[in-house]
Amino acid sequence: MNEFFVHESSYVDDGVSIGKGSKVWHFSHILTGSVIGKQCVIGQNVMIGPSVTIGNGCKVQNNVSIYKGVVLEDDVFCGPSMVFTNVINPRAYVERKNEFLDTRVKQGATIGANATVVCGNTIGQYSMIAAGAVVTSDVPDYAIMMGVPARWSGWVCECGVRLEEREAGNWICPECGKTYTEKEGVLYI
Repeated sequence: MNEFFVHESSYVDDGVSIGKGSKVWHFSHILTGSVIGKQCVIGQNVMIGPSVTIGNGCKVQNNVSIYKGVVLEDDVFCGPSMVFTNVINPRAYVERKNEFLDTRVKQGATIGANATVVCGNTIGQYSMIAAGAVVTSDVPDYAIMMGVPARWSGWVCECGVRLEEREAGNWICPECGKTYTEKEGVLYI
C-alpha cells in the first residue's frame, strides 16, 4: 500500500520518489528522477521534472511547471499558475538544454499567483513574492517583492505577516510578536 496519494488521472514515471502523506491531484505529471518530500500537496495540472527536488511540506498549486534545475526547499508555497523559466534567451529553433540555469527557492518562501521567476536566481527563505511579480534577481531572506521587475517592498515574518518598524533597524510582527533586526539591508532574527 502506498503511503501517498496519486489521482488516477495523473502520471508518475518510473524512478520517482514521493514522500509519506503527499498528494498528487488531477492531470499532473511527475517525470523521472524527481523527488517529492513528505506531506506535499501537488495541485491539478502540475508538471514536475525531470530530476527536480521538492522538499517536505511544499504546496504547488494548479497549473505550475517545475523544470529541471529548480529546487524547492521545505515548506515552499507556489501559487496558482506561477511560472519558473529555465533558459535566459529561448528560441524555438535553437537547442539550449545545456544552458538551463538553476533556481533555488529556500525554506518557507511564498511565490504568489501568476508570478514569474526568471531562472538563475535564488528566492530567500521566508520571502514573499507578490502575485504577478517578475523576479529577475536574487531575493533576500524575509523580503516582500512586488512589481515588474520585482522590487523590495518591505519585510515579512516567518508567519507571513508584514513586519512593522518600531525604531531604526528594529522590526516586529504585529501578529505573532517575533522581533527582527535589520543591518545593511539584511534581516536577522
